[in-house]
Amino acid sequence: MRTDMRQGPEIWVRGPVATGADAGAPAPAGPVAAGALPRATPRRYSWVATHGGAGTTTLAAVYGGHDCGRHWPGPDAPRSVLLVARTHAAGLEAVVRAVEVFRGGGAPAGLDLDAVVLVADAPGRLPRPLAQRVGPIEAVVDVHRVPWIAAWRLGDLSGRPPRGTEPLARLTGTV
Repeated sequence: MRTDMRQGPEIWVRGPVATGADAGAPAPAGPVAAGALPRATPRRYSWVATHGGAGTTTLAAVYGGHDCGRHWPGPDAPRSVLLVARTHAAGLEAVVRAVEVFRGGGAPAGLDLDAVVLVADAPGRLPRPLAQRVGPIEAVVDVHRVPWIAAWRLGDLSGRPPRGTEPLARLTGTV
Protein backbone atom coordinates (compact mmCIF):
# COMPACT_ATOMS: atom_id res chain seq x y z
CA MET A 1 0.00 0.00 0.00
CA ARG A 2 1.32 3.44 -0.92
CA THR A 3 1.72 5.84 1.98
CA ASP A 4 2.77 8.91 0.01
CA MET A 5 -0.77 9.62 -1.22
CA ARG A 6 -3.01 12.36 0.19
CA GLN A 7 -5.72 11.12 2.49
CA GLY A 8 -9.29 12.41 2.64
CA PRO A 9 -12.04 13.13 0.16
CA GLU A 10 -11.28 14.34 -3.31
CA ILE A 11 -13.22 17.31 -4.62
CA TRP A 12 -13.66 17.81 -8.35
CA VAL A 13 -14.16 21.38 -9.52
CA ARG A 14 -15.20 22.48 -13.00
CA GLY A 15 -13.87 25.73 -14.37
CA PRO A 16 -11.23 28.11 -13.07
CA VAL A 17 -10.31 27.94 -9.40
CA ALA A 18 -9.34 31.03 -7.39
CA THR A 19 -5.75 30.91 -6.15
CA GLY A 20 -3.62 32.85 -3.74
CA ALA A 21 -5.09 36.03 -2.26
CA ASP A 22 -8.50 35.78 -3.94
CA ALA A 23 -9.16 32.20 -2.75
CA GLY A 24 -10.60 33.30 0.60
CA ALA A 25 -11.94 36.70 -0.44
CA PRO A 26 -15.70 37.25 -0.27
CA ALA A 27 -17.59 37.60 -3.53
CA PRO A 28 -18.28 41.17 -4.65
CA ALA A 29 -21.74 42.49 -3.77
CA GLY A 30 -22.43 44.30 -7.04
CA PRO A 31 -22.40 43.23 -10.67
CA VAL A 32 -19.75 40.75 -11.72
CA ALA A 33 -16.64 42.46 -13.07
CA ALA A 34 -15.16 41.42 -16.41
CA GLY A 35 -13.08 38.29 -15.98
CA ALA A 36 -14.57 37.48 -12.57
CA LEU A 37 -16.49 34.30 -11.88
CA PRO A 38 -20.28 34.70 -11.66
CA ARG A 39 -22.11 33.47 -8.58
CA ALA A 40 -23.79 30.10 -8.86
CA THR A 41 -27.54 30.20 -9.32
CA PRO A 42 -29.77 27.42 -8.03
CA ARG A 43 -30.38 24.73 -10.59
CA ARG A 44 -33.94 24.54 -11.86
CA TYR A 45 -35.73 21.23 -12.25
CA SER A 46 -38.54 19.67 -14.24
CA TRP A 47 -40.77 17.36 -12.21
CA VAL A 48 -41.85 14.43 -14.39
CA ALA A 49 -44.55 12.03 -13.18
CA THR A 50 -43.98 8.37 -13.96
CA HIS A 51 -47.70 7.67 -13.51
CA GLY A 52 -50.92 9.58 -12.87
CA GLY A 53 -51.29 11.06 -9.40
CA ALA A 54 -47.58 10.94 -8.62
CA GLY A 55 -47.59 14.42 -7.07
CA THR A 56 -45.59 16.61 -9.46
CA THR A 57 -47.95 19.56 -9.10
CA THR A 58 -47.67 19.54 -5.32
CA LEU A 59 -43.89 19.08 -5.37
CA ALA A 60 -43.41 21.92 -7.87
CA ALA A 61 -45.57 24.18 -5.67
CA VAL A 62 -43.61 23.30 -2.51
CA TYR A 63 -40.06 23.00 -3.87
CA GLY A 64 -40.23 25.14 -7.01
CA GLY A 65 -39.41 24.08 -10.53
CA HIS A 66 -41.48 23.18 -13.57
CA ASP A 67 -44.39 20.72 -13.39
CA CYS A 68 -44.31 18.62 -16.58
CA GLY A 69 -47.01 16.22 -15.50
CA ARG A 70 -46.56 12.96 -17.41
CA HIS A 71 -44.73 14.60 -20.34
CA TRP A 72 -41.03 15.11 -21.04
CA PRO A 73 -39.86 18.70 -20.49
CA GLY A 74 -40.47 20.98 -23.47
CA PRO A 75 -37.79 23.20 -25.02
CA ASP A 76 -38.39 26.04 -22.54
CA ALA A 77 -38.46 23.80 -19.44
CA PRO A 78 -35.40 22.99 -17.30
CA ARG A 79 -33.37 20.08 -18.70
CA SER A 80 -32.65 18.59 -15.25
CA VAL A 81 -35.30 15.98 -14.48
CA LEU A 82 -36.65 14.70 -11.18
CA LEU A 83 -38.76 11.59 -11.79
CA VAL A 84 -41.67 11.31 -9.36
CA ALA A 85 -43.59 8.23 -8.23
CA ARG A 86 -45.80 7.12 -5.35
CA THR A 87 -44.53 4.30 -3.18
CA HIS A 88 -47.28 1.82 -4.06
CA ALA A 89 -46.46 -1.21 -6.24
CA ALA A 90 -47.64 0.35 -9.51
CA GLY A 91 -45.72 3.58 -8.78
CA LEU A 92 -42.47 1.75 -8.08
CA GLU A 93 -42.86 -0.31 -11.26
CA ALA A 94 -43.48 2.87 -13.25
CA VAL A 95 -40.39 4.62 -11.92
CA VAL A 96 -38.22 1.58 -12.66
CA ARG A 97 -39.45 1.66 -16.27
CA ALA A 98 -38.75 5.42 -16.52
CA VAL A 99 -35.22 5.03 -15.12
CA GLU A 100 -34.61 2.25 -17.65
CA VAL A 101 -35.73 4.60 -20.44
CA PHE A 102 -33.10 7.13 -19.30
CA ARG A 103 -30.38 4.50 -18.90
CA GLY A 104 -31.17 3.03 -22.32
CA GLY A 105 -31.00 6.40 -24.10
CA GLY A 106 -34.74 6.55 -24.76
CA ALA A 107 -35.30 9.95 -23.14
CA PRO A 108 -35.17 13.06 -25.34
CA ALA A 109 -31.65 14.32 -26.01
CA GLY A 110 -30.31 16.91 -23.60
CA LEU A 111 -32.23 15.77 -20.51
CA ASP A 112 -30.37 14.90 -17.32
CA LEU A 113 -31.86 12.53 -14.76
CA ASP A 114 -30.85 14.07 -11.45
CA ALA A 115 -32.89 11.98 -9.01
CA VAL A 116 -36.01 10.00 -8.29
CA VAL A 117 -38.50 11.39 -5.76
CA LEU A 118 -40.70 8.82 -4.04
CA VAL A 119 -43.83 10.26 -2.44
CA ALA A 120 -45.48 8.21 0.32
CA ASP A 121 -48.80 6.76 -0.79
CA ALA A 122 -50.02 6.31 2.79
CA PRO A 123 -49.00 7.29 6.33
CA GLY A 124 -46.57 5.07 8.22
CA ARG A 125 -43.71 2.82 7.24
CA LEU A 126 -43.38 1.32 3.82
CA PRO A 127 -44.28 -2.41 3.87
CA ARG A 128 -41.25 -4.67 3.48
CA PRO A 129 -42.14 -5.98 -0.01
CA LEU A 130 -42.33 -2.39 -1.28
CA ALA A 131 -39.23 -1.26 0.62
CA GLN A 132 -37.28 -4.06 -1.05
CA ARG A 133 -38.21 -2.64 -4.46
CA VAL A 134 -36.60 0.71 -3.59
CA GLY A 135 -33.08 -0.74 -3.12
CA PRO A 136 -32.43 -1.49 -6.79
CA ILE A 137 -33.59 2.02 -7.72
CA GLU A 138 -31.20 3.55 -5.17
CA ALA A 139 -28.38 1.49 -6.68
CA VAL A 140 -28.57 3.41 -9.97
CA VAL A 141 -29.86 6.91 -9.11
CA ASP A 142 -30.24 9.21 -6.10
CA VAL A 143 -33.57 8.70 -4.38
CA HIS A 144 -35.34 11.28 -2.23
CA ARG A 145 -38.35 10.33 -0.14
CA VAL A 146 -41.24 12.57 0.79
CA PRO A 147 -43.39 11.40 3.70
CA TRP A 148 -47.18 11.39 3.87
CA ILE A 149 -48.34 14.94 4.63
CA ALA A 150 -52.00 15.11 5.66
CA ALA A 151 -52.11 18.89 5.13
CA TRP A 152 -51.09 18.46 1.48
CA ARG A 153 -54.02 16.10 0.98
CA LEU A 154 -56.29 18.93 2.14
CA GLY A 155 -54.60 21.41 -0.20
CA ASP A 156 -52.53 23.26 2.44
CA LEU A 157 -49.10 23.68 0.84
CA SER A 158 -48.02 26.51 3.14
CA GLY A 159 -45.11 26.27 5.52
CA ARG A 160 -41.69 24.77 5.17
CA PRO A 161 -40.96 21.53 3.32
CA PRO A 162 -41.64 18.49 5.51
CA ARG A 163 -39.14 17.22 8.03
CA GLY A 164 -36.84 14.59 6.60
CA THR A 165 -36.75 16.15 3.13
CA GLU A 166 -33.84 18.51 3.78
CA PRO A 167 -31.64 16.89 1.08
CA LEU A 168 -34.39 17.41 -1.49
CA ALA A 169 -34.89 21.00 -0.30
CA ARG A 170 -31.15 21.66 -0.68
CA LEU A 171 -31.11 20.04 -4.14
CA THR A 172 -33.97 22.23 -5.36
CA GLY A 173 -32.72 25.39 -3.61
CA THR A 174 -35.76 25.65 -1.34
CA VAL A 175 -33.69 26.26 1.81
